[in-house]
Amino acid sequence: MSETPFIITIDTEGDDIWSKPRRITTRNAEYLPRFQSLCERFAFKPVYLANYEMAMSDAFVEFGRDMLARDAGEIGMHLHAWNSPPLVPLTADDFHFQPYLVEYPEPVMREKIERMTDLLEDRFGQAIVSHRAGRLGFDGRYAAILLEQGYRVDCSVSPCLDWRGTTGDPAGNGGPDYRAFPDRPYFFDPSDISAPAPDGLLEVPMTIRSCSLHRSAPWVYRVPLLRQTANRVVSPALNHLCPAENPLSGMRRAARGARAAAADHVEFTLHSSELMPGGSPSFRDVADIECLYEDLELLFEELSGWCRGMTLKEFLEWFRRRRRGWAAQAADQRGIAAGI
Repeated sequence: MSETPFIITIDTEGDDIWSKPRRITTRNAEYLPRFQSLCERFAFKPVYLANYEMAMSDAFVEFGRDMLARDAGEIGMHLHAWNSPPLVPLTADDFHFQPYLVEYPEPVMREKIERMTDLLEDRFGQAIVSHRAGRLGFDGRYAAILLEQGYRVDCSVSPCLDWRGTTGDPAGNGGPDYRAFPDRPYFFDPSDISAPAPDGLLEVPMTIRSCSLHRSAPWVYRVPLLRQTANRVVSPALNHLCPAENPLSGMRRAARGARAAAADHVEFTLHSSELMPGGSPSFRDVADIECLYEDLELLFEELSGWCRGMTLKEFLEWFRRRRRGWAAQAADQRGIAAGI
């Protein structure tokens, strides 16, 4: 039976950040044990990528410390620049515009990353090595600082997606364009975060699969009437293993597409506040949450038949071992070819 690594990543942040609250609450921490129990039932190990307000939440820290003590998951870092100390104003209203960290001067970026890392390591009593950028805004400067701080794994890349139209600082250029980035894990050097390198930070991209029609004729999805027909008859252009972006059918297409392509990993993404009624635009009431759990039950049941749960930290070690195996196999083949 195949054991493709399955990684669950949770952007662990305050309640309904989409509404741009000025007072950020963290009630969603109370809803995490139910999700954790579901994951553990299938032997999956979530990675909670925590930002400042969640690191300051005693309820979340108690939950996280218990999970870590049982080796049932991982804590990583997720940084929302506009409310993570030091608070250095960048726009006329940072809580409204929610600027990307990469839009701040590099010394401010560095201090925010250092202070957030120190806070997480103090609160959870262990080194933090995994990361996802807030609002997915990432670049080489950011990556270089992460490496200096001891990070070894990033999961900010969302293949096929272009975030340039999603603004932070109104004077900026929006988010990154990930359309040309690899959809498989790769080490990279900060000089080019889209290019595989022999070593460096390991990028573990989200699982987002482009359908065959979109790959062969992307123009179909740019014409509204044709797009509606294609979505209904064939498939949406992109299928994302994320319940806020796709229903169960789309998540299944994403996972099955990854399996058919012999992907090195499958990565599920969710926000912690999406597990709480009213915590997000996607799941507004108790009925929405119950439907979400019904979908997750079915999805996890299917994935458990061919996947093995891993944290990002565990996946790093697995990927390194596999790469060493590839290198040894290639050396053996060269020896055979040379008649050794």
